[in-house]
Amino acid sequence: MESVTNANFGPLIAYLVPGATVLVGFSQFSPVLRSWMGAAPADTPTIGGFLYLTVASIAAGMTVSAVRWALIDTLHSLTGLPLPPLDFSRLGKNVDALGLLIEIHYRHYLFYSNNFLSVAIAYTCYRVKLGGLSPLGWLDLAFVVLEVIFFITSRDCLHKYYARSRQLLASDVSSSHREAIRRRREHDPADHENPTPRP
Repeated sequence: MESVTNANFGPLIAYLVPGATVLVGFSQFSPVLRSWMGAAPADTPTIGGFLYLTVASIAAGMTVSAVRWALIDTLHSLTGLPLPPLDFSRLGKNVDALGLLIEIHYRHYLFYSNNFLSVAIAYTCYRVKLGGLSPLGWLDLAFVVLEVIFFITSRDCLHKYYARSRQLLASDVSSSHREAIRRRREHDPADHENPTPRP
């Protein structure tokens, strides 16, 4: 198995871990998934099973991420955390800095928000397997606490990513406005005496 490096750590936590969490939940209904995981005492995971499990986890993680985009991103946007306007014409020399922001903030946002959904899916599978919401216990309390932590942490990571990306790539509105006025005055010197824009 390839070792974990800076190059693959991001996709590992953003897609593979949430996807594997979903598969753990569905494995309660699938002997095939249980055999891939070696969940039964007499089973030992095979190389083929490990490969299938890895591919299936990535596919499940990507699917969860699509649902996350439709639900969690939208919720964050509607509750005061919209995507900031970014000027990608300024990316040039800032591409490495943006890549760093993605790795230290956005990848972690993907982990927390995707796991917010994947843990909910796994918990739902667990409850369906039990046949309902009763009885409740410490595991149920842990689920609620974990979901709250995942959601709050995802919002914090996204806020930091948006704020620092805005610092890096936000368009300089005041500078652009001054440049537009300067060009207009060069074109029409009369505007120097009457800077008010004409209709």
